[in-house]
Amino acid sequence: MIHQTAAAAGWRAPFALLARIGERALPLSLLLLVQRLGMAAIFFLSGRTKVDGIFTMTDATFYLFQTEYALPFISPQPAAYAATGAEHIFPILLVLGLFTRSAAAALLGMTLVIQIFVYPDAWATHLGWAGLLVPLIALGGGHFALDRVFRIP
Repeated sequence: MIHQTAAAAGWRAPFALLARIGERALPLSLLLLVQRLGMAAIFFLSGRTKVDGIFTMTDATFYLFQTEYALPFISPQPAAYAATGAEHIFPILLVLGLFTRSAAAALLGMTLVIQIFVYPDAWATHLGWAGLLVPLIALGGGHFALDRVFRIP
């Protein structure tokens, strides 16, 4: 019986070692930072496709919100401004780790709107985004965030 236990533990040893290395090399705050930067990049780059220069909305953006991005509860022009502004402001907050929970919640809300009303077939992509945003809402920005400096929960 003792030999079986030692043998059973033996095959687990490499996995236990890998787990210990991973826990030390990848602290939670580093994982949260990577999540913040990843989601910020996705949304910020999307926002940049909707403008020229610093923040001049393109005709193509308004056209997209009249056709492909049309929402049932808001007219196209305010929707275009709101979405484009949100795709610039909330990612910057995520990069800074400032109001992380609120910024992540806002981007999760955008993700849900996109999923339900714009691209319902893109559920796998949106589920991935949600999987990165939900921990930020639950845990905040981590140690590498201005939230910690300013003691913002």
